[in-house]
Amino acid sequence: MSESTPGQLVVVTGMTGAGRSTAAKELEDLGFFVVDNLPPSLLADVVRLVDESHGPAQPVAVVVDVRSGEFFQSLRSVLAHGATGRDTTLVFLDAVDEVLVRRQEAARRPHPLQHGGRLLDGLQRERVVLGDLRSEADLVIDTSNLNVHQLTDRIADAFGNEEATRLRVSVISFGFKYGIPVDADYVADMRFLPNPHWVPELRPRTGQDGEVSSYVLGRPGAEEFLDAYVPLLTGVAEGYLREGKRFMRVAIGCTGGKHRSVAMTEEITRRLRDQGFVARAIHRDLGRE
Repeated sequence: MSESTPGQLVVVTGMTGAGRSTAAKELEDLGFFVVDNLPPSLLADVVRLVDESHGPAQPVAVVVDVRSGEFFQSLRSVLAHGATGRDTTLVFLDAVDEVLVRRQEAARRPHPLQHGGRLLDGLQRERVVLGDLRSEADLVIDTSNLNVHQLTDRIADAFGNEEATRLRVSVISFGFKYGIPVDADYVADMRFLPNPHWVPELRPRTGQDGEVSSYVLGRPGAEEFLDAYVPLLTGVAEGYLREGKRFMRVAIGCTGGKHRSVAMTEEITRRLRDQGFVARAIHRDLGRE
């Protein structure tokens, strides 16, 4: 897509409890600029601001629902007149009343149209308000029998591309003396390898230097660790994708985060890329000493 070509505009609406928030989160993970609970009358303004700040190629998704009150009634008119100048897909999320009631009760939140009455009364009022939109939607997804992962898969199938739906792996080197990254999914300890710090000519260098990398990767146990650990990570990564997760953080530590962890992080990242994963190396504590 060229920079001058308008990106997608996805409008997500539907019944309360049918999964609008889940759909919005997945669209955000797919690279969309997402705005929740937007009054339809502001739709064109939001698209214009995104065009100015991110460029017209930036895909946009907005969640519009009955929380917008009377403003919601203008949605059909806005879409019919093509006010945004973008190709627009209207997504309607639905589920049977029994499922919606159960989900709302579990969330312990009143329905926006309940007005002090029964939850089911609010849902029935909402169906009346949304009736025409459902019939005009480009994509209707019944989430009655879908779990969160299955719904995100449906959204990814509809709006993702190969690049957006690939797993992104961050491999982070760190020093144990500065603390373990608290958001890491997996942590590996490289202190079983000899420390280049005790080699005078290598001490001032880092694991990004070729001589230090060769020293670390050439020590007994390094190659065996890589040959066992990288396949483990790829297996986990494939499982993450099946479960709808698209981000994984792997922390590789040594004493100070300068030599061993850096060299091994670079090598693990290279091997993951060779296997088709979107991987990047991050050196949290490099230079901290």
